Amino acid sequence: MATRTRRHDAGPGARDGFRRRRLPLRLLLPLLVLVALIAMLMLRGFVHSEILADHRIQPEAASDKVPEKILDGGPVIDTRSGRTTSMGIPEHRLVLTFDDGPDPTWTPKVLDVLKKHHAHAVFFVTGTMTSRYPELVKRMVDEGHEVGLHTFNHPDLSFQSHKRIDWELSTNQLAITGAAGIRTSLFRPPYSSFADAMDDKSWPVTEYIGTKGYITVVNNTDSEDWQKPGVDEIIRRATPHGGKGAIVLMHDSGGDRHQTVQALDRFLPMLQQQGYAFDNLTEALDAPSAHTKVTGLGLWKGKAWIFLVSAADDITGVLVVGLAVIGVLVISRFGLMLLLSGAHARRVRRKDFSWGAPVTEPVSVLVPAYNEAKCIENTVRSLMASEHPIEIVVVDDGSTDGTARIVEAMGLPNVRVVRQLNAGKPAALNRGLANARYDLIVMMDGDTVFEPSTVRELVQPFGDPRVGAVAGNAKVGNRDSLIGAWQHIEYVMGFNLDRRMYDILRCMPTIPGAVGAFRRSALERVGGMSDDTLAEDTDITMALHRDGWRVVYAEKARAWTEAPESVQQLWSQRYRWSYGTMQAIWKHRRAVVERGPSGRFGRVGLPLVSLFMVVAPLLAPLIDVFLLYGVVFGPTQKTIVAWLGVLAVQAVCAAYAFRLDKERMTHLISLPLQQILYRQLMYVVLLQSWITALTGGRLRWQKLRRTGVVEAPGGPVPTQRRRESSSDRRPVA
Repeated sequence: MATRTRRHDAGPGARDGFRRRRLPLRLLLPLLVLVALIAMLMLRGFVHSEILADHRIQPEAASDKVPEKILDGGPVIDTRSGRTTSMGIPEHRLVLTFDDGPDPTWTPKVLDVLKKHHAHAVFFVTGTMTSRYPELVKRMVDEGHEVGLHTFNHPDLSFQSHKRIDWELSTNQLAITGAAGIRTSLFRPPYSSFADAMDDKSWPVTEYIGTKGYITVVNNTDSEDWQKPGVDEIIRRATPHGGKGAIVLMHDSGGDRHQTVQALDRFLPMLQQQGYAFDNLTEALDAPSAHTKVTGLGLWKGKAWIFLVSAADDITGVLVVGLAVIGVLVISRFGLMLLLSGAHARRVRRKDFSWGAPVTEPVSVLVPAYNEAKCIENTVRSLMASEHPIEIVVVDDGSTDGTARIVEAMGLPNVRVVRQLNAGKPAALNRGLANARYDLIVMMDGDTVFEPSTVRELVQPFGDPRVGAVAGNAKVGNRDSLIGAWQHIEYVMGFNLDRRMYDILRCMPTIPGAVGAFRRSALERVGGMSDDTLAEDTDITMALHRDGWRVVYAEKARAWTEAPESVQQLWSQRYRWSYGTMQAIWKHRRAVVERGPSGRFGRVGLPLVSLFMVVAPLLAPLIDVFLLYGVVFGPTQKTIVAWLGVLAVQAVCAAYAFRLDKERMTHLISLPLQQILYRQLMYVVLLQSWITALTGGRLRWQKLRRTGVVEAPGGPVPTQRRRESSSDRRPVA
């Protein structure tokens, strides 16, 4: 009894330990997708002779170990069961043989000519081509032709081990079984010739092939059609003399075979008139068929092989096309970013540029805070240094670390603390909006610090009455670590350069939560901040666009935010961003078919955001997988040059973005590593967001751990001059 009790007690712990050791789904699924992709790519490369291909050809060797009766014998060599015999073809019988196929262009033409003249032939097919075009092999068998093995990858077998030879034969046979449901006992070695050309290198291979149950078939009449000598010359070389029987070598693959097809159409009726019969090999020898029907497990293995090859070809082909399309779009986007961001910078930096009359009215700054004890003092002190008149409303969203007490203990003028039970960031912002005294609202995060000029620069675009919201320039304050440096590049290039472009296109998708400004009237018209999505900043921005407001970018309104310093924190943040962006796109999807400002945003902004923030990043690993594949198996030099070219384009864009933002270029040293490693992390995050969206899961708002390392600029806190408000609004109790 005691023993059973101990086992019962240990069970849950053991099971919990097992669960802890299991790979999380967010890692397992992307890993499985990548493994499947690599497997498909490897299979395709194998079938296309890019992997394990051996193009070496053995030079001519001595033939003293080859039996004389083989050298002087016929083109059919049988070494099965210890025999060493050869056979010739009876008179007035021709066995046409075609090597290296099937080919999707020329094999059907050859089959059509053979059918037209009621002739049979033998096709020695490779496994690579059979796997890719199984329907042609099936047609060969259905129309009475024989097929034989020509290895899978067409290597010179005299270089290969017995294990490789077995593998070449079995895989070639597997492809034929999957294509036509049969096995064959005929074999022709690649690079073979007449029987008298057998030497001490190829003869041991022929002997070994016999032990595997195969008859080796060479030829004694070579049309040399592969040289394309002309139709007349092919016919002359293929014609035997004196009514002798022959095995004629031709090709239905390996290049342009139009001369072969034309010669065949003349050759067949011409020799049939001379009394020749065109048979397959066993018909010519009056022997049992070389084909054996396959059933059961063997047949299903063959069909599974053909299915996998077809799937790998199709899926990889689609991915390659998709990658090419995305590549063109991304490069075009880079070009558009450079062009439009430059236009934006030139426009707003002109001496005569103005949004309208200078905006001097006071501003309410809302600071939603949840457990920001390490950062909130720096945040508030940076605001107190503002060059623009402001009131500060800190909304404590149920903090448990004394955030509200820290702000209250500072005793600063024009700073109010509003407490509420924990309800999330959108609710905190709406609570702050209800307590704000002024018509211009600035929103920021509790871990962010402003420069003294930030608020002033942020609200100047409101001089244009059409402007409903303004996005500021968010900067990474903790950029000393590698992760911080990567995010610094991302913020400067991926966010701020984008915002310049979107400003010109009038479809900016997101006002950053760290630094953004709004008209109160604009917010009220769209219903305030919504908790429908986890990306409330993207949601409200799209809503403002659809309501007809302009959303612009203020490059000089800089805010310094604390970026995640660990992979786990970065994961949590970007997971929320990605999933929230998907939610916002789905929420505002009707804009695509609506008219007016909503339709304009729906048909310009939504496609751009969907393509470059949701779809294109999913293909990021393809770039690296294809890069690795190309370096190892493909044209290495071209692959590296292509990758360096793409990296150069990105570097140019990044350098231009850094120049516009007046940032030091030294941080771009880590750009190549960012493109390899950081992109994979973002891919897994985005894939997890897709999984959550497709499975209908809900993601909670996640709070990141802060360190308070971002200092407030400007030194000591100045005392702000008090202003009486003309507004009759009062704080909500």
